Parts: sequence; C-alpha cells; structure tokens
Amino acid sequence: MPQQSRRWGTLVGVSLASFMTFLDNNVVNVALPSIQRELHVSLSGLEWIVSAYILVFSGLMLVGGRLSDIYGRRRMFLTGLAVFTGASLLSGLADDETVLIVGRALQGVGAAMTMPSTLAIISETFSDARERARAIGISSAAGALSLALGPLTGGFISQHVRWGWIFLINVPIGLAAIAVAAYSMPARRPVTRRTLDLPGLLSSAVMLFSLTYALIEGHDRGWSSPLILSAFALAAAALVVLLAVEARAADPMLDLSLFRSAVFSGGNTALVLWGFGLIGVYFFTAMYLQNVLGFSPTRAGASFVPMALLMAVTASIAAPVSRRFGAARTVAAGLTLIVVGLLLAARVGEHGHFMDLMPAFTALGIGSGFTMMPLNGAVIGVLPPERAGAASGILNTGREVSGLLGVTVIGAILTGRQSAAMRGGATQSHAFLDGYRFAIVTAAVIVAVGIPVALTTLPGTADTDREHADREHADRAVSDQ
Repeated sequence: MPQQSRRWGTLVGVSLASFMTFLDNNVVNVALPSIQRELHVSLSGLEWIVSAYILVFSGLMLVGGRLSDIYGRRRMFLTGLAVFTGASLLSGLADDETVLIVGRALQGVGAAMTMPSTLAIISETFSDARERARAIGISSAAGALSLALGPLTGGFISQHVRWGWIFLINVPIGLAAIAVAAYSMPARRPVTRRTLDLPGLLSSAVMLFSLTYALIEGHDRGWSSPLILSAFALAAAALVVLLAVEARAADPMLDLSLFRSAVFSGGNTALVLWGFGLIGVYFFTAMYLQNVLGFSPTRAGASFVPMALLMAVTASIAAPVSRRFGAARTVAAGLTLIVVGLLLAARVGEHGHFMDLMPAFTALGIGSGFTMMPLNGAVIGVLPPERAGAASGILNTGREVSGLLGVTVIGAILTGRQSAAMRGGATQSHAFLDGYRFAIVTAAVIVAVGIPVALTTLPGTADTDREHADREHADRAVSDQ
C-alpha cells in the first residue's frame, strides 16, 4: 500500500475513533427513559449509567497519554479501540443495571487509552504543515458530527428500536477502525525512552476522578454536602501533590514546561472556554427544546444536525483560512461567532419554531468549526514530536473537564435563576425559560473572554506560525539546559 494511502488510512482510523468516543458522551441521555423502563433502573442508577463513562474517561486521560508515550501510540490506540468496542458490546447486551454500569466504565477505560494519542498520531503521520492542518480539520469534523448524531441517534433508537443498539452500533464501527488503523498505521518506537512516573499517574488520576465526581454529583447531593466538599478538597490536594511531584521528577508525566509556551497555555485556555460555553449550553438547549417548545426526542436531536454539519464542514476547510489569516484571528473570529450565536439563542422564547433557532445554530456551528481545528493545529504545531503525546492528552482532558464544568456551572446558574422565578410566582415552564436565557447570556460572557486570549497568545499567519514555532523550540532548548 503506498505511503500516501497509509497516511490517509491512519486518519480514517483516528477519525472513526474520535467519532465513537465523542458520540458516547451524549448518545445515552435521550434513551434513559427506555433504559429505566426495561431494566427497572433506579434514579441513582440512571445517573451512574451516564456518569460512569465520563468519570473514568476524564480520570484516566492523562494516564492514557503517558502510557502511549511509553508503550507506543499505535499499540495503545489499537488496545483502547479493542477495549471500547468490547465494552460497547457488553453494554448493548446488558440485562441489568450493574452490567450496564460496568460496561460504561470499561468504555471510559477504552476511550482514555485511545483518545490522548489521536492528535499526536496525526502530528507524526503528517509532517507537512498543510497536510497536518487538513488532517486535524477532518478529525475535528468527525468529532463535530458526533455532537449532533448523539442526541439524534439516541432519540430515534429509543423511540423505534431497543435501547441497546445505541451501544451495539459501535461494534461494527470499532471493528472497522481497528482493521483500518492496524493496516495503515506504522509501528513507531517512542521518540525518547520514558519512565512510568507512578506518583504522577496516581496523583493525576485521583485529582481528575475526584474533580469529575464532585462536578457530576454536586447538584444532586448539594454543593455544600460533606461528601462533595471532601471530593473537591481531595482534588485540590492531589493537584498540589501532582505539581510538586512533577516539578521535581527527572522524567515528569505532566511536563510543566509545556505551559511556558504562550501558544500552549493560551490555546488550552481558549479551548476550555469554548467547551465551557458551547457544551454546557448544548446540554440545556436539548432540555429547552423538549420542555419549553414541546419537541419530541427525535425532533430535538434532529434540530442539532444543521449546526453539527456546519461545524464539520467549517472544521474541514478551516486550515486554509487559518493559513491565510492566522490562527489568532481565525480562532478569535470563531469565538466571536459563538458569542453571537449564544445571544441569538437567548432571544428565542417559548413560542419559537425550528427556523427561529437556525441563525443561532448557524453561528454556533461555523464558529465552533473555526475554533477547534486552528486551536488544535496551533498547539500541536509548536511542539516537538516527543511532547506531542503529553500535549494531546492535556488538550483532550481540558476539553472533557470544560464540558463538565459547563454543564455544572451553567446548570447551577440556570437552576438558581429558575428557583428565584418560581418563588416570584412564575410557572415551571416560564421559570425554566428565564433561567435558560440568563444562563446562555452568562455563557456568552465567559466565551468572550477567550477572544483576547486567542488574539494575544496564538500565532498569526503561516509565516509567523513557523517563526513562532522556531522561537518556542529555541526557548525550550535553552530552558531545558
């Protein structure tokens, strides 16, 4: 098979993996009533069916990135895909609550083994900057499609087919991804010999597990409950330990010197702000469509398809735009469109129709496409190959945690405003709408912070991109001596 075909075959495998793992972030929510009826699941059981995947995925993301640096990205990628595919089969065939929760947790293990190395695999497969940018755009587009197809797939299957097929559809996709990647992806030895860094692995896992658990359970158990406060305290203590350990480690898992790069720090900050605003509001917009506008689950899921298609198309063409105008201006423009889209969504009231949402969804889709790809490309582009795995793991971890923060914080704002409106005599529907609108405007303000961050930290045109990368490599070489 020609080398060119192998490169693009590798990209197909990576894109299929991205599609599957991101799909499982949001495919389950709409199918929960069907799962509850058939398996007689308790309310807490439903919460853990959703949370087990996110908790394990987020908690082990940095660990997965480190293991891919040590044992090889191809090996970890294929092993993670196999675990994820097998866990999807287990989840789809589950006949009781416990088996389903275990299956979801194993899906999280597989995703944490697979996803941290995806950007690094693309970076080492496509050495040409233009091809790499195009490949990152295609991979980002696959992830964007899953944002829409998750609710749509979950809604359609829960209405017309047995709920287990929301997981079983991963099996043929996973097998295809394994076959394509195994054939196309060359086995490469790690660029440098790495050690396991067990203290770093343990402290990072404890930190992310504790933080994710607190964010997931805080709303139901109460943010001031002893358990949630203890989880936050444990996360903070583990973070202090992690920073102290990694600052002294000869071969740290979390390379703190990465954050001396303005592009790396600024890019991660902008990505977190994007995920915080968009993913947080995305979750509650699905509730708004059903609870206020009266959409069915399938129709609510279908409403997001135009936005995701625009996101996918824009991400796939963002590379030449970024080369022409620079990552800084492209990302800033994308974030500006997201702010505009959020403000437009806040204007649609209780009597809105599908077409009333289209201006907002159009801005959100195009804005996200112009944000994700240039951000990923800029961050990976300034790093040497031996650091690409760690950087990829940090980027993916930041995106996952930002989504959780968005759902949690935006949800708390929405709930607080809704409660105040109900105390003032508003109906439940009007109170939810009031809280939803206020939460969206708040999210828009938060996303807007990313605009000056992008303009001041990300590189400009293609020429300044190269100059920026050369300068950052030289600065790190001096600091490492």
